Amino acid sequence: MNETRVAIVTGGSRGIGRAVAERLAADGFAVVVNYAGNTAAADETVAAITGNGGKAIAVRADVADEIAVAALFDRAEREFGGIDVVVNAAGRMMLSTIADLDLNELDAMHRTNIRGTFVVAKQAARRLRNEGAFIGFSTSVVGAQFPTYGGYAASKGAVEAMTLILARELRGRDITANTVAPGPTATDLFLDGKSDEQIATLAKTPPLERLGTPADIANVVAFLASPAGHWVNGQTIRANGGLV
Repeated sequence: MNETRVAIVTGGSRGIGRAVAERLAADGFAVVVNYAGNTAAADETVAAITGNGGKAIAVRADVADEIAVAALFDRAEREFGGIDVVVNAAGRMMLSTIADLDLNELDAMHRTNIRGTFVVAKQAARRLRNEGAFIGFSTSVVGAQFPTYGGYAASKGAVEAMTLILARELRGRDITANTVAPGPTATDLFLDGKSDEQIATLAKTPPLERLGTPADIANVVAFLASPAGHWVNGQTIRANGGLV
């Protein structure tokens, strides 16, 4: 195995993505922090990693843009020599009843969540080194099926649908493909637009009676990215405290 393993984390500048980037760096990975537009947040993530003695760079790319994503992977290979783990944490969420759904919002969400996953997975399948891992992101709402999450859950259901297929297509290369499906997690994306009462209700729903933290999810990703998690393959793991 290479002395330094290398990870690309899309959506790595904030929330769960940042927690994943920092955790993988703490585990010894050189990390490429991908971001869509918030350069300051990406630079903060890189500074946090390098300040703790880790290796990281920030690279801007829209995950649904195949040319930009190919350039992202090129940069990772130039800087660090190869790619061992790809975590596609970039995502977009818009909530609406199906009756009131803005189809432009639906298209934008599906562009990031579905097309973006396929664009990133396509490069990962071509470029990951042996003993590598691709880790996608879904949501536990695919199982919980809360009202107003129809469009978002549909986009993430697509990610779950391709997970085992991708794992089977990687046969013979010793590369795993899995998806992590968080439950309610205390990130800006999740908390935005919710009342204190709604948040308190959601926090009480799992048997563990709290919201997840970005670190909770990062721990699951780190396991899947490690040799210890390498026998887990083609699975969707619901990291949600027992929500569904």
